[in-house]
Amino acid sequence: MTRNKTVKPTQAELEILRILWDRGPSSVKDVHQLIGKEKETGYTTTLKIMQNMLEKSLVIRKGEGRAHIYHANVMEEDIQKSLLASFMTVAFGGSAKNLVMQALGNHQTSKEEIKEIRDLLDQIEKKKK
Repeated sequence: MTRNKTVKPTQAELEILRILWDRGPSSVKDVHQLIGKEKETGYTTTLKIMQNMLEKSLVIRKGEGRAHIYHANVMEEDIQKSLLASFMTVAFGGSAKNLVMQALGNHQTSKEEIKEIRDLLDQIEKKKK
């Protein structure tokens, strides 16, 4: 998998990447069936999006018999970091504090999530000492 941080996937491409990250290598038919559970879309639309993703190097394609199997060619963490950095800059003026405050203020945070956040903050503080 490449570490391609320059290409920003569209929402539809992210949906397909999510399937490939969760499920692993898949055919267009498999991806289309999973997307179809959430929303109505045509097979040719799914195929075209995946072909565009191939051109952008977001996926790679391997032939297996008559079927083409698509594999994610970008790492989930790299895409998340890139999208978050862009979103934080545009929507929150680059302020991680404002982003976190907004996220926590508009979300029912469980005790487990709060503990994980505290643990992460503790780790960050230890690294800075």
